[in-house]
Amino acid sequence: MTISAVLLAGGQSRRMGEDKATILFRNVPLWKIQLDLLRKLRPEELFVSALIDPPWRPVDVQFVADQQPSRGPLSGIAAALSIIKTEHLLALAIDMPSMTENYLRDLCQLAKLGRGIVPVFEDRAEPLAAIYPHRAGDDFTAALAGSDFSLQSLVRKLIKNGKLKPIQVSEEEKAFFRNLNEPRDLESS
Repeated sequence: MTISAVLLAGGQSRRMGEDKATILFRNVPLWKIQLDLLRKLRPEELFVSALIDPPWRPVDVQFVADQQPSRGPLSGIAAALSIIKTEHLLALAIDMPSMTENYLRDLCQLAKLGRGIVPVFEDRAEPLAAIYPHRAGDDFTAALAGSDFSLQSLVRKLIKNGKLKPIQVSEEEKAFFRNLNEPRDLESS
């Protein structure tokens, strides 16, 4: 099965107070950590989704602008799904530096033709480290045209329609999903 990957870097980092993408985590910028991780999976296409083309984007990574008006990660995933040439899109948030290659590789192997994978823990989906089937693009476009911009709502609909399969996150795997949202999150790393 073919897969594309998108690094979601369009957030405004209000709580962090500065652009998360350029924050150093263990002396390496978050954007580099996440792009290096995605490259290890050898996607057919590699994108960065943001409001504007970031100055740190490597030349071998394609830029895709969030669909406007921006509705957060919903817009970034929608924009990437609209241009991929593969069967699936792996979406990864810029602020999850503890995610592992093995975990993402396992997600990729669980995807089936026309159906993606979304990790779930505590009855809540983690849509920012998930695999979406190309055919979910219409659902994202419809959500952007509506009034509910919640990615959680859309994921529930995609699960109900058989376009996403939820997989339970184990206790050990929960650490992979730790977000860096505030300066104090960096202190505990």
